[in-house]
Amino acid sequence: MRLFRGTRFLLGGLLLCLTLRAQELSGFDAVIRDNARQMADEGKRTFRFDTFGDETFWGDTLRLHEAIEGQKLGGVGAGVSPATALAVGLKVDVDALPASVIAALRAGKVDLNDTATTLLLLKVGSVVGVTGHFNSQGRLSSIGIQCALCHSTVDDSFAPGIGHRLDGWANRDLNVGAITSLAPNLQPAAALLGTDVATVRKVLAAWGPGRFDAELFMDGKGFRPDGKSSAVLIPPAFGLAGVNLHTWTGWGSVTYWNAFVGNLEMHGKGTFFDPRLNSAAQFPVAAAAGFGNLRNTPDLITEKLGALQFYQLAIPVPKPPKGSFDEAAAERGKELFAGQAKCATCHVPPLFTEPGWNLHAPEEIGVDDFQASRAPDRRYRTTPLKGLWTHTKGGFFHDGRFSTLGEVVQHYNGFFGLGLSDQQVHDLVEYLKSL
Repeated sequence: MRLFRGTRFLLGGLLLCLTLRAQELSGFDAVIRDNARQMADEGKRTFRFDTFGDETFWGDTLRLHEAIEGQKLGGVGAGVSPATALAVGLKVDVDALPASVIAALRAGKVDLNDTATTLLLLKVGSVVGVTGHFNSQGRLSSIGIQCALCHSTVDDSFAPGIGHRLDGWANRDLNVGAITSLAPNLQPAAALLGTDVATVRKVLAAWGPGRFDAELFMDGKGFRPDGKSSAVLIPPAFGLAGVNLHTWTGWGSVTYWNAFVGNLEMHGKGTFFDPRLNSAAQFPVAAAAGFGNLRNTPDLITEKLGALQFYQLAIPVPKPPKGSFDEAAAERGKELFAGQAKCATCHVPPLFTEPGWNLHAPEEIGVDDFQASRAPDRRYRTTPLKGLWTHTKGGFFHDGRFSTLGEVVQHYNGFFGLGLSDQQVHDLVEYLKSL
């Protein structure tokens, strides 16, 4: 009898907990929870797989798919083998590969120098950020790109360039310029820029891995006054919750930039409005092309912006690998960050950027104004510092002018007269690596 009463007591308590739990998730709270899950799922699909109809540009207009296919398979040129694709920074999602392909890869039975293998990878949807469209004869008939092309990579768990997706990580291996240069028809780009195809190819060739110039089709400036490329490093798209601006030079919020890129860079079909682009003085190319008020029917972008932003804001900052920094030095560096080095004045924890309008004039941070002058506010964003360890390749600042974090710290040490010793610079760097 005593055992029966104890069991009844436990069952009663369990029922009470379940009842309370059901009450917690009833009504509008449950609606919010279900909506959050739905938006995250929809946003992930958009980020990874939605081309916004941009295959009309990359395939039908530029005919990039013909260069990928190669002459032997009905296209043009030598074609793009998996080895070539990996060399220019394209990534393969191992989770999208059929078991038979994985087994063949492990057995060394897949020819990575055969363009036909590239087409197979496209058919199974395993090339990160790229969608191939095939006709009834099995030929590659068009190509489209997604957000994930630039803002995802893989963990190399299977082989270099092949692994599980890492959404939000900047693909600093991706050579967008080299890939775009393969397109047989670059005349539309040349016409937009008011130049010739040879000049377009020269500009694209100067970009290099991990760099992209989103302002090229706005102001037509392919090179800096010093002769270097105008392209900047691809920024990460993680850890943006609470951060006002997405890019190096501001422009707008995360969802603004998604609309900007979807319409004006990916060349998808949507609606975009920004009257600042009507300035012929600052944005001559955009003003002439009418980019300040772009309308497409049907609109394949606008309805997806909300979920896309929700997913991006949900991508957390990856934690640094164990042993990748000196913990004792990082503790000392943390004190310097908030104290003598004055880093926290602008890089306010835990966002590590300013809450609010996080922009600074070039003279405030001791750099030239070239890239800032290409943006509406003519300023540079205070870069969020979390996850710096994931995008050390290519350098730091918008254009990679500093090759190491130590150089960044020394720049500010001198510019602001902080008086940091070499040991303090080291400690501060170890703290930055820990974020």
